[in-house]
Amino acid sequence: MERIFVLQIIYFALLGLVVFAWAEDGLINPSQLEIFVDELPDMPRIKGFHTVNGFPVPKSLQIGMFHKKWKFHRDLPPTTVFAFGLSKDTATIPGPTIEALHGIETYITWRNYLPSKHILPWDPTIPTAIPSTKKGIPTVVHLHGGIDEPESDGLSTSWFTAKFKERGPTWTKKKYHYHNFQHPGTLWYHDHAMGLTRVNLLAGLLGAYIIRDPNVEAPLRLPCDEEFDRPLVVFDRSFRTDGSIYMNPTGNNPSIHPQWQPEYFGDAIIVNGKAWPHMIVRRRKYRFRIINASNARFFKFYFASGLGFIHLASDSAYNEKPVMVNDILLAPSEIADVVIDFSKSKSDSDILSNNASYPYPSGDPVNEANSKVMKFIIKPHHELDTSRIPSKLINYPSPNLSSASLTRYIAMYEYTSKIDEPTHLYINGKSYEAPVTETPKVGATEIWNVINLTEDNHPLHIHLGLFVALDQTELVNIDEFKECMSKNNDAIKCHVGKYARGKKIEAPTHEKGWKNVYKMTPGYVTRILVRFSYIHSNESYRFDATAEPGYVYHCHVSNFPDTMNALLHYFRSIMAAS
Repeated sequence: MERIFVLQIIYFALLGLVVFAWAEDGLINPSQLEIFVDELPDMPRIKGFHTVNGFPVPKSLQIGMFHKKWKFHRDLPPTTVFAFGLSKDTATIPGPTIEALHGIETYITWRNYLPSKHILPWDPTIPTAIPSTKKGIPTVVHLHGGIDEPESDGLSTSWFTAKFKERGPTWTKKKYHYHNFQHPGTLWYHDHAMGLTRVNLLAGLLGAYIIRDPNVEAPLRLPCDEEFDRPLVVFDRSFRTDGSIYMNPTGNNPSIHPQWQPEYFGDAIIVNGKAWPHMIVRRRKYRFRIINASNARFFKFYFASGLGFIHLASDSAYNEKPVMVNDILLAPSEIADVVIDFSKSKSDSDILSNNASYPYPSGDPVNEANSKVMKFIIKPHHELDTSRIPSKLINYPSPNLSSASLTRYIAMYEYTSKIDEPTHLYINGKSYEAPVTETPKVGATEIWNVINLTEDNHPLHIHLGLFVALDQTELVNIDEFKECMSKNNDAIKCHVGKYARGKKIEAPTHEKGWKNVYKMTPGYVTRILVRFSYIHSNESYRFDATAEPGYVYHCHVSNFPDTMNALLHYFRSIMAAS
């Protein structure tokens, strides 16, 4: 399928002391920005609990979304952004890292202080949260990986504008309740508003959230404290010469949807709010919680020197054992929790690189700009390092296939226009407004067969439940199968077993544990086992998961709520039934 990307018609101009190449619309050619000149920031850390008489107790936070300027690169003018923070002055991109404790509740009131008009173009011809007054920017925050009550899950129709003046049809409360009763791990929070998620995330509304459990994590003796345990939030952006974020305002099908495009790719790679930063590290072990917060870009991280990654956790759950890997493929919204041992490096620096094509897997190869992520400058002297890599991490109960109460078939469809450009994508051929079809029971275990009939790899994210990828099987005679599915929309009637008999792919060793996102290979059936209870205890939830407004699952190419139903990536409701 033909994809529309930024076409740069380059000429030169002088901006201050820096010569930029730019397109006719003022788009900066990132090759003219010097890389590795900005130091990697560590975002502000906010504790999600109080300590009273030496004991942790629940805490209430008020975190705002602010309209401000942010400096992405030394030689770029300040960029107008939306940012999370306790105040406008302290708001950052990404937002502050919220640190919670297992079993200690955190309450957050997310405050919308955004202006009446957006800083980026958005397409009102797709299903979108639009206030009746046409003023104000709808937002709602989803804690990705959080196992919490539906009222605090951030459903896209639970949006609100500044001062809660206008609210979406499923909005219920100002103060969100995060129970933090789940297993320890890395999560992230981001905007989730209907039809605006893409532009709100591109504007900067995202941040890291960590749940710690000292009782089970301290004995592991992994690298810890703020210096040696760092989130790395990675995403891509393009910029104009005035520093503003560039987003192509012309849709793939301008006669149908004037501005909507199915994917966004920028050439500048941003880590913790800086383009291609550097970090000075000691010659010892560091823990990095790498979050791919891009809209559509996959990253395949590696070190050209051969320095490897010790993989600890995938998404929000620890592996049973550490796994040594040479590269890591992360889809949008996926998380890799790794240790990098710089004492193993044979040089004084190492570059974290990327070689994932875009869109993945059959798109364009990386270029000079987006093939580089960040640089580590390694101090020369070895030092005492008391951290270690244990032989075992956390052993959660293994998935039990015999306990599965139901098998479902989930088909991903892509629909195109007469010019062969995507117009919308459905799951099981149904729009978001269609009646709920998936109603798993609390405590249930199910097997889902996810059939990807599109051309691209799609990261499937399930709210509330966690799952284990069992296997992937290639579809043979796929055109014949697609024809049947387009007519009948029924995998069983179309005899999916007759076609799902091609090449088998097993999950990589470091991704065989519990996850909340998995990469659905195009032309394959991916079999996952989904669990709707706490994986560390198999106990039922500490809240009413059957309450309104329910939960969703979807593809996390984060244009998705630009077409929460008919027009983008696979968003279908889950209503957990008791």
